[in-house]
Amino acid sequence: MSAAGTTEVAVRHILSDKVTGGLLKPRTRTITWSAAHYSVKRPPSGKHTVELTCTECSASLLAEVRDQATTRRLATVMLVAAAVCLAAFLVTLGYAVHEGGKTLPEGQSLPVLFPISVVTVFVAFVAAPTFYVRGRNYDGVSMLDAPKPRRGHQIRPVRAGRSRVRTRR
Repeated sequence: MSAAGTTEVAVRHILSDKVTGGLLKPRTRTITWSAAHYSVKRPPSGKHTVELTCTECSASLLAEVRDQATTRRLATVMLVAAAVCLAAFLVTLGYAVHEGGKTLPEGQSLPVLFPISVVTVFVAFVAAPTFYVRGRNYDGVSMLDAPKPRRGHQIRPVRAGRSRVRTRR
């Protein structure tokens, strides 16, 4: 676990990214990486830029770290958006099934809200899990855009139970 006012991140150096399979075989994507773990200090307020170094290629990566309150607020907003999308999915799915299952007299069409509800069902079906996963994994650290040679890197939150942490202040 990280101390108060810090967060643990891993700088991943992508070693290979292979896609196998094709038309008749299932497509499989295999990514291998090496990771260096850092404990990054959060600023008291606002955003702060820190420099992290990849241990594999010695590349210098810039990351933006948000304060704890903003990080918690944004994660909560994403989780609330996931809950709203889930509610919208359930309500519109019920409406679409109810209206779509009716037998209409000759010449009468479905209500105007029916196509809107079908689109909402599909959008909410994708958005709800996306918001949920992003909200659960949001740690307030994002990599600033890197030049072309440094694009083979990622910054990810470290799961609990990891060791090998370097402190960066």
